[in-house]
Amino acid sequence: MPRIPRSIDVPGLSHNAPIPQAARVGAVLCSSGISGKDASSGKLPGDARTQAQNAFRNMEALLAAGGATTGDVVRLTIYARDDSVREAVNAEWLRCFPDPADRPARHVLIHDLQHGMWLQLEFMAVIQ
Repeated sequence: MPRIPRSIDVPGLSHNAPIPQAARVGAVLCSSGISGKDASSGKLPGDARTQAQNAFRNMEALLAAGGATTGDVVRLTIYARDDSVREAVNAEWLRCFPDPADRPARHVLIHDLQHGMWLQLEFMAVIQ
């Protein structure tokens, strides 16, 4: 089996900080903050719905780069600018985790996000 690097980065999702977008040790994969920017343009859309769609797609790309799927996610933390973001987040949550008997733990924290962000995701996955 090929060695999976400890630091995980996906082209188009990079940021200016000298930290990886995710890290894997053994079967555990954890992300740094995942924004809702468009991976192809690098731009952050102005609305919560598009940011939520992008953030969940970006999460899926990081999971794949780390050898995981949404089925391996055991916890998802969502930082939201305010409660109005929940509707957009819930739509993507249900798309990624449609089975109520097989969803990760989830917590939403209201947070003063910077640079026009409506939300940010962090996940923990255990790869089976």
